[in-house]
Amino acid sequence: MDDKARSTPAGTSTAAGAPDAAVILRVLRVCLHSGFAVLLLVAVVRLFGTGLQGTGWPALGLALILAAVYVLGTVLEKRHSADPSRFDPRPYSHLWLAAVCLLWLLLIWASADFVWLAFPLFFLQLQVLPLRLALPAIALSTVLVIVALWFHNSAADGGALQLPMVLGPAFGAAFAVVTGLAYRALYLEAEKQRLAAEELRRTRAELARSQHDAGTLAERARLAREIHDTLAQGFSSIVLMGRSAEKSLDDGDTATARDRLRTVQETASANLAEARNFVRGLQPPALAEDSAEQSGDTSVETLAGSPPEDPLVNSLRRLCEKTETEAAARGTRLRCRFDLEGTPVDLPNPYRTTLLRAAQSSLANVWVHAQAGTAVVTLSFLGSEVAMDIYDDGAGFDPSAVTGPAGRPDGSGYGLKSLQERVAALSGSLDIESAPGEGTVVAIRLPLGDSPPGRPA
Repeated sequence: MDDKARSTPAGTSTAAGAPDAAVILRVLRVCLHSGFAVLLLVAVVRLFGTGLQGTGWPALGLALILAAVYVLGTVLEKRHSADPSRFDPRPYSHLWLAAVCLLWLLLIWASADFVWLAFPLFFLQLQVLPLRLALPAIALSTVLVIVALWFHNSAADGGALQLPMVLGPAFGAAFAVVTGLAYRALYLEAEKQRLAAEELRRTRAELARSQHDAGTLAERARLAREIHDTLAQGFSSIVLMGRSAEKSLDDGDTATARDRLRTVQETASANLAEARNFVRGLQPPALAEDSAEQSGDTSVETLAGSPPEDPLVNSLRRLCEKTETEAAARGTRLRCRFDLEGTPVDLPNPYRTTLLRAAQSSLANVWVHAQAGTAVVTLSFLGSEVAMDIYDDGAGFDPSAVTGPAGRPDGSGYGLKSLQERVAALSGSLDIESAPGEGTVVAIRLPLGDSPPGRPA
């Protein structure tokens, strides 16, 4: 029933070096209990050797009671160490030690063979009692051993106190104190390592949770941007085209209705491709399609003597054509033009995705909100950076009114914030120039770093 020397099971400590310390502590405790049992058994055997005469029977009874008390305390302590939810005997450890010492005291007056139990008792006193009480208790126990040896020696042959009767217990007590203090220091070091390992585990767990939460938030923000710039705009286009087709059917214009429904089908197919792209984690379908077309047409264009067209350029040109078609479906005359400046270079996929999404979001705002007659998308390769400007001559707006963290109450107005996040992730810059009645310019600049081979200076 060791109040202080509680250690983790052997080999289960988590700090560096702690498994060895735990094994040493366990071995020392096993040796302590085994030594107590062996010394007690030897004394009992010697009692039987004397024929249990005189005080033999009372001594045998006291020895059995001592063994029961000692085993009860160690078993309860062991069960609690293995399962902290079980009964905790530590508050009663001082009473247990007092009972063991009292029984031992009665036994040494009954037989001199029990005095040698003092040596394991020294270790128990060092572990159960505070040091300021353990040392006086050990000193008193040593004196009692010496007196008991002298008493039994005098009763046997009338001999006087001899030097070995003093030196033996004194050296035994000194050895027990030194060993017990080393055991205590080893235990404190192992406990310190255990606490440090637990703190390290907690820190790692907290770090893993924070990284998981940060990754979750980042993924949510990414999906919000993708859904806004693709699926949400596609569904908006489908709704507008559906209304236009319905109106054409009401007017009896089946050709226009059929054309609008064809656009609805194409937009729905594009949205389906975008949704699948989210799952696969691939590049935008428009860019993938253009890349496939580029690889399939390379031989023809090379034979004609002209280089294949950049997939981003092709995607932006088609986007402008699609914007005119969708605007016409609403009855709006919008002229959307694409201009290219400089020689296109192969851009990383994040750059192409960001520029394409920026053009999609900006042009959607143009034909839905701006009431513009002209829109121009300009892609410029400027050596150290790539730039894209989206201009329209529409109604304009106050940029500060729609760049808040939540957009408008109806869920719209998120596009500019999404675009800002995309551009910031690539260390680029986004400038929006607009005012009511003066049109809008969205300017994006993305740094390219070192010029790749073939890029014009």
